Amino acid sequence: MNVGIEEPRALYQKRIPIVTRSVKGRFRNFKWGVMVLAYAVFFGLPWLPWTRHGVASQAVMFDLAERRFFIFDLVMYPQNIIWLALLLFIAAVALFFATSLIGRAFCGYFCFQTLWTDIFIWIEKLIQGERPARIRLQRQPWNGEKILKLSATHGLWLLISFWTGMTFVLYYGYAPDLLVRFFTGHAAYAAYVTVFSLTLTTYAAAGLMREQICAYVCPYGRFQSVMYDPETLAVAYDAKRGDGSMGRAAPRAELKIHEIRQQKGYGDCIDCGFCVQVCPAGIDIRDGLQYRCISCGLCIDACNTIMDSVGYPRGLIRYDSEANLAQSVPAKPHIHWKRIKVVGYFVALSVMTGALIYSIATRTNFEHDVQQIRQPLYVVLSNGDIRNRYQIHLTNKSGADMEYRISTRGLPPGALDMDESQTVKVRSGNSVLVQASIKLTPQQVGKYPRFDFVITPVSEPDDRVVEQVNFYSRTNGQ
Repeated sequence: MNVGIEEPRALYQKRIPIVTRSVKGRFRNFKWGVMVLAYAVFFGLPWLPWTRHGVASQAVMFDLAERRFFIFDLVMYPQNIIWLALLLFIAAVALFFATSLIGRAFCGYFCFQTLWTDIFIWIEKLIQGERPARIRLQRQPWNGEKILKLSATHGLWLLISFWTGMTFVLYYGYAPDLLVRFFTGHAAYAAYVTVFSLTLTTYAAAGLMREQICAYVCPYGRFQSVMYDPETLAVAYDAKRGDGSMGRAAPRAELKIHEIRQQKGYGDCIDCGFCVQVCPAGIDIRDGLQYRCISCGLCIDACNTIMDSVGYPRGLIRYDSEANLAQSVPAKPHIHWKRIKVVGYFVALSVMTGALIYSIATRTNFEHDVQQIRQPLYVVLSNGDIRNRYQIHLTNKSGADMEYRISTRGLPPGALDMDESQTVKVRSGNSVLVQASIKLTPQQVGKYPRFDFVITPVSEPDDRVVEQVNFYSRTNGQ
């Protein structure tokens, strides 16, 4: 008796390259606009000059050596970590909020993977031609034409990937100087490692893996269903209109006329496959909502183009909700925002955004802390005077070196004794610890149980701060 042996199965499915077709339309134009803006911001900010005193004149710069970040006139230090926490919370909630309303619009228009993949596909089309020419190039044997076109394509991909990594590094130093040091071999070792790593990962993600990043690497596509509701707008195919009762049919003979197609029960979909050919994820939107779909809207542009060419109404593929499509006569698609989850996201987003804005708007250019030295709490000098000692901690959070004048209020003249001058200079981003002593006679102690330290920035006297402290002696030191 012969026993059949099952053929071994591959652990991973072999990737079938997706060759997309170009399309024109409002969603494609919007994607071009977002891409141009995103590239202008990312590649241009390191070269945007910004006047500062004593610091490199660069609009956005992350100075790791001095542990400070410059974003235009805003200077951030490790003490401002709460801003980063708020910003990350806002970004997460904004993503959930947008997904609940309009699906994976972030993925389709604003994600780095989408932006870089789009430009790589554009380069591929520019060198190799439109979709039929690229498919033909893939299938033809290796020859001079294939080698030349593929080499040029991958060469440009690597060049863009390299400049992406290089631009990222330029944010961490003065761009003109860092660029020269990089190419002359005098940059930090970390700069070369970062550029090399980002070059390879960008080239692999946008050029080689593409839709696999969205399908297998990015977790967002996996848990998006948790945030979808029946009222969430997403790219959808109107199956009732497209398939009808008799299914799809090519517009031949009398089926070219829309009214006759409807009378015979055929849907408006002519089964051209254009929507599949333009999809960067390689899915068929007519199969329903799928986790691979990034809601880029290109299939909408493709379908509308075909509908215009055959004279049928637009909107066979459109942004719509599952609840609306389930109705016998779908209404005009609109955003359903009156939902508890959406309102909750909006409230959280508003509160945290307000907290971040308030925190930034009320920030000071320096931090201070006055602590009394409590070991011992007070000292009785040989002449009977009583001395208290204090530590004043100053942190300069401005973008320039500052001088601070330390004085007291509510004490008799001569009570303040400092080891150094009462004017302290603090470099930008640095901190200093100042020692101060207060001496009072036994007769004065009862009159001045409390007093104020006044810390005044010399160049900005209106920003002075007042810190009230206690003076301890035999009578109140228990």
